[in-house]
Amino acid sequence: MNMVLFFIIFLVVMLLGGSVAFSMLLCSAIYMIVNDLPFMLMAQRMVAGANSFVLLAIPFFILASNIMNSGGVTDRIFGFANRAVGWISGGLGHANILASIVFAGMSGSAVADAAGLGKIEIKAMTDAGYDEKFAVAITGASSIIGSIIPPSIPCVLYGVAASVSIGKLFVAGVLPGILMGLCLAVMVVIEYVVHKYPREKRAGFRALFHSLGRSFLSLLTPVIILAGMFTGLVTPTEAAVLAILYSLFLAFFYRQMSWKEFKKVLEVSINTTIPIMSILCAAQAFGWIMANEQIPQLVLGLFTELIHSRVVALLVVNVFLLFVGCFMESGAATIILVPVLLPVMQAFNVDPVHFGIIMVLNLMIGLITPPVGLVLYVLQGISTLKFKEIVSSICPYLVALMVSLMLVTFIPGLCTFLPELLF
Repeated sequence: MNMVLFFIIFLVVMLLGGSVAFSMLLCSAIYMIVNDLPFMLMAQRMVAGANSFVLLAIPFFILASNIMNSGGVTDRIFGFANRAVGWISGGLGHANILASIVFAGMSGSAVADAAGLGKIEIKAMTDAGYDEKFAVAITGASSIIGSIIPPSIPCVLYGVAASVSIGKLFVAGVLPGILMGLCLAVMVVIEYVVHKYPREKRAGFRALFHSLGRSFLSLLTPVIILAGMFTGLVTPTEAAVLAILYSLFLAFFYRQMSWKEFKKVLEVSINTTIPIMSILCAAQAFGWIMANEQIPQLVLGLFTELIHSRVVALLVVNVFLLFVGCFMESGAATIILVPVLLPVMQAFNVDPVHFGIIMVLNLMIGLITPPVGLVLYVLQGISTLKFKEIVSSICPYLVALMVSLMLVTFIPGLCTFLPELLF
């Protein structure tokens, strides 16, 4: 079967409204029929793709983040962040970023950050006199830190696809995540100067200590999760289970979750997990076809023939991933593209862990770029702004994130220093 036709069918089905998983499965089925291959082979690849202990971390972290959002954890985190940094020029904008950094150490998901913290942050900022566009923009931009700082669901997907240590990828995301927060903070200060937003009074020691006491158990969550993984006491999957148990303890300790709400959280988590796992299974069959047709080798040959500079290669791959992130769901893009792009990057001596963070960051930026930016639709659902207004207001923060991306791309030590130190 001609592979150009194969990819055309895939794109056309998606453009006609088919899901990513259905599009991949349909193309794979047509390939099997045209090449007279048994469907059992396709089924075996799909089952093998989901048969991974590491992948269990994905539904577990999704469940943990949903319990935290419903169990009173997120509002305590934002309250403490506001007390800690709300007095800096930009006020609640900085609290928004700090809360996202803290919550990133619990959920591993940008969407969970935007949906959970977002409601609290946008309301608090608009009530304090901030423009809703500013509140929505910084909420969306800071939410993607949740997929960079460990634990990170996209890093789990990349680690499985690239056969790279999940632990190393988690550690590698710490410094880039903090860097993203700093770049966004600079943009917040610029917004503060231009629009003269209100500034919170510096919280006294007593108020800060009270806020710390109120949120202390919540703030322990990332410490418990990350300490368990980095000391080797638990695997990433076991850490996800630990996160569920601790978040359940907090939810019932704070008395902000009933059994009825818990059932609803389970339902939401299942509905979130099914599409992700469907894409993973379909992508395994899709990926096997590309491997069978030697697409990775073809791309590597073309790349090394046309491009001879490591800098140019990194720039081209970044542009390509940013483009893909605008149109394709990040999980599917990861599973499909890693076998194709990783050999290319290794040919230019790019460390697989470094490339993992580059790829995840690129695809996460896609979450806040139209037309398929999932976080944009979440923001539309929790604000009164129109989609066009959200996109226009978030553009300045895309500049800050692009600066972070370039620094991460061309300063490998930001990603490799901690893994080399700890592993």
